[in-house]
Amino acid sequence: MGGQGRTATAPAVTDLLDAAVAGIGGAARDGQHAMAEAVDAALRRRRHLLVQAGTGTGKSLAYLVPLVRHAVTSGRTVVVATATLALQAQVVDRDLPRLSEALAPLLGRRPTWQIVKGRSNYVCRHKLAGGFPAEEATLFDTGGSNGGGSGAAAPTSPLGREVLRLTQWAQETGSGDRDELVPGVSERAWRQVSVTALQCLGGQRCPMATECFSEQARARAHDVDVVVTNHAVLAIDAFEGRALLPEHDAVVVDEGHELADRVTAVVTDRLTAPMVTSAAADARSHAGTATDRLDAAASDLADALEPVDDGRLATGMPETLGVAVAAVRDAARELASVLRPEPGADADGGRQVARAAVTEVFDVAERLAEAAGSAGAADVVWVSHGDGSPGVPRRALYVAPLSVATRLREGLFEGRTVVMTSATLAVGGSFDAAAGSVGLRGDGAPAADDLDVGSPFDYPRQAILYLARHLPPPGRDGLSDALLDELAELVQAAGGRTLGLFSSRRAAVSAAEAMRERLDVDVLCQGDDVTPTLVRRFAGDASTCLFGTLSLWQGVDVPGPACQLVVVDRIPFPRPDDPLGSARSEATARAGGNGFMQVSAAHAALRLAQGVGRLVRTASDRGVVAVLDPRLATARYAPFLRASLPPMWTTSDPALVRDALRRIDAAAGDVLAVPDPVARGAPSS
Repeated sequence: MGGQGRTATAPAVTDLLDAAVAGIGGAARDGQHAMAEAVDAALRRRRHLLVQAGTGTGKSLAYLVPLVRHAVTSGRTVVVATATLALQAQVVDRDLPRLSEALAPLLGRRPTWQIVKGRSNYVCRHKLAGGFPAEEATLFDTGGSNGGGSGAAAPTSPLGREVLRLTQWAQETGSGDRDELVPGVSERAWRQVSVTALQCLGGQRCPMATECFSEQARARAHDVDVVVTNHAVLAIDAFEGRALLPEHDAVVVDEGHELADRVTAVVTDRLTAPMVTSAAADARSHAGTATDRLDAAASDLADALEPVDDGRLATGMPETLGVAVAAVRDAARELASVLRPEPGADADGGRQVARAAVTEVFDVAERLAEAAGSAGAADVVWVSHGDGSPGVPRRALYVAPLSVATRLREGLFEGRTVVMTSATLAVGGSFDAAAGSVGLRGDGAPAADDLDVGSPFDYPRQAILYLARHLPPPGRDGLSDALLDELAELVQAAGGRTLGLFSSRRAAVSAAEAMRERLDVDVLCQGDDVTPTLVRRFAGDASTCLFGTLSLWQGVDVPGPACQLVVVDRIPFPRPDDPLGSARSEATARAGGNGFMQVSAAHAALRLAQGVGRLVRTASDRGVVAVLDPRLATARYAPFLRASLPPMWTTSDPALVRDALRRIDAAAGDVLAVPDPVARGAPSS
């Protein structure tokens, strides 16, 4: 277990951090030292730790240095889990290579690392070799239309050309990792060359197991110091017993504020009539199995879902729907048993695809039936009729856990040391919400410490928080004329340079259209192009604005004068009809708590802190955060929300703010463009 076995005691963690930062070019900050020492102490004392490290702290190095030191000196593997691909790429492509170079002389050898992802992120060699049925029947024509007269297959569609490119790339890549393919391909094309965990034949039955990219990555992970993964793989490894990760005794969860939501998403299931019909079709076409019972159950499910209104089934399923779900469960159980391979049978990719689809239907239907049949169930069930968006089913039945705290406590925090870190872990000035969401509060909770190391930025001098208390409260009829007038005046004073964070897609589009009509600035809106392209355009032109929704609240890093005004249209409370949110609020109230403050307000405080954090990204940044929702100044819960934000200088004077924006605009230097993405290198092993 571990990379290279135990070594002699390494230098103090602060000395290693200083060497690492000096190797990159700089000096470690006080907050960075404090965080590194706290992580080191947690690893030595085997106590869990929550660390809030504000933007600019350099938290990646602050946790990587003690984590790498622990791995090298103990000979044990450690894990880093991130929520986003961007941070995962930063850790693997930038932080660990530079850290390895700087620390090798002090540690006696180079630390090693490996990325581990879910199986569907890798090309499946067996599928490329024809071991699984094609998901698209007409990717290529076979009539010699390639112009060579040879009769060889040629792509006949954009999808076919993508698959041909993937096939060629698979012969060249050393990792088979989708994220190393630049430029990328569509999801539809990727499905033609990959398999899910359920579809995979497994190492014992697959004839190409020794050449499998996914298996090779996991094998390398057993021989390195640091395994880098994401929250989803961490959750699957902890909860489902698939052993995706090697044995490890320490985990750092970066972007820890996302962990509970990401885990919830992993263990949320959906059942639709088309899903059941498709599973039956797979069984007929790939295994030649009769599916009359499952087909009939799919039809009954569609009929039963039709009259049910959107929303949470708080008092249980209607009888007709419950009967339909039970029929799907029973039919899928019977068919999955028929599709089970005989002992010693040859690998059959088609049969495995069919069995995977039917098994998934059975698992979800069984879970739904159990939730519907028990009072006070730990799962929340709801119906959604969709909104017509691509990939969103018209009628669907969902089931998700009311809380993942107990599962995380048992699956993640037992038997290892866990460090959770983020720039936004403390909500309302307290770690209780974040700690409670993952099982680190309450009876039986394991011991855990918390620490806020602050930020190196001088927020009172660098940023103004403008609370537009004179505006009308937000309503259900969209953005008010007064808000649009205020927005136009702010954007004009800033000379563009505006990131607009809106609570809905409709609000973002409405604001963008209004500003395009009123102002002589370029206004980009999320959905006009892929988000990374929009962010690069925004960062490259000071007079440009970018408006959008949730992913911009936490996924945009534009330092410098391109972003000097961040506008928030309204406090980002969850929707009142959100099934999970409403169920959690009710459960909190039943337990004697305040459902609004502990669920809705805590959610809003976290999202607001993430959005506000888009403004100041470096020590030289200056600007204004304008919240155009007067409730942040006037509501009884406003102090709780503001306590979650950086200590910016605060005002409600619109004239003062516009004057400040004009001065900042006049003094602004050149923009700092966001670079284009580059191809990833091979992982360290």
